[in-house]
Amino acid sequence: MRLVVQTDKKTAYRRFGARTALAALTVAALAAGCSRPAEPVRPAQGQQRLQAPPARALDSYATRLRASAAARTAAAKRWGLRQVPLTPPAPPAVKPRITARAGFEVAHQEDWDLPPVFTTVPTKDKIVFLTIDDGADKDPEFLRMMSELRIPYTAFLSDYLIKDDYGYFRKMRDAGVTLNNHTLHHPYLPGLSPEDQHHEICDMQDIMARQFGRRPTVMRFPYGNYNQDSLVAAKSCGIKYAPIWNEEVYVDHWEFREDDQRMRRGDIVLTHFRGRAEWNGTMADDMRRFLDYVTAQGFAVARLEDYL
Repeated sequence: MRLVVQTDKKTAYRRFGARTALAALTVAALAAGCSRPAEPVRPAQGQQRLQAPPARALDSYATRLRASAAARTAAAKRWGLRQVPLTPPAPPAVKPRITARAGFEVAHQEDWDLPPVFTTVPTKDKIVFLTIDDGADKDPEFLRMMSELRIPYTAFLSDYLIKDDYGYFRKMRDAGVTLNNHTLHHPYLPGLSPEDQHHEICDMQDIMARQFGRRPTVMRFPYGNYNQDSLVAAKSCGIKYAPIWNEEVYVDHWEFREDDQRMRRGDIVLTHFRGRAEWNGTMADDMRRFLDYVTAQGFAVARLEDYL
């Protein structure tokens, strides 16, 4: 049987009065809301108020992209390029496995875990990698050109050619260029004893650390020549990769390693720090030829170290 509780008249009156007062307060609040701006409502504990900044950030990012593209277009015109260089894709989240090119291995290549010598990086992206050797010519115009065009490249340096102006290459480093080992004196390494090869490679590592703040993990053997002793010495002082090249660009012509005389995705391109003293043109002329060619072929220039 349900229990029914009776309410006396005095209690009922008090409840009625309370309801009436509450209703009056509600009406007053609504009226007040129409007469002045509403106070901001605080989110409940644990909630986050939706913010406009993400939309503003996206708009800002798009603005920066447009500005960057416009600057790149202006730089391409200023440096006399036929087309604006293509922008490379983002670096891969998982880097490709780099192995020695077939026919470029030495005895015990795998079981001694020696640095691989390779000419191409495995990738599906339509990119090539620009590498520049030795350090003989130190053209400030070249630094400006590459910085304004935002073209990545890797430098392989020999001490006997750079020691008269380490500062030039520090500027290059400060602009984001990776500086790597190309030996002390650029010798034909297979003609040296194991001890002399160790000196040429590992002592250059010490100079790179002292002058530029880091010991490289990448090196290029002079002339692309090496033997097992070269790879053993390189590994002993911290070298992990020994790329050479698949194409070489000069100020007035190209040379291809492959018989079909064409570029492939992931190819490494070589050129040198050279000027009018040795070539029929400047490094800017050399880069103009390089960039016009790769862009016309639909390739972008990517940063080698992003794939190693």
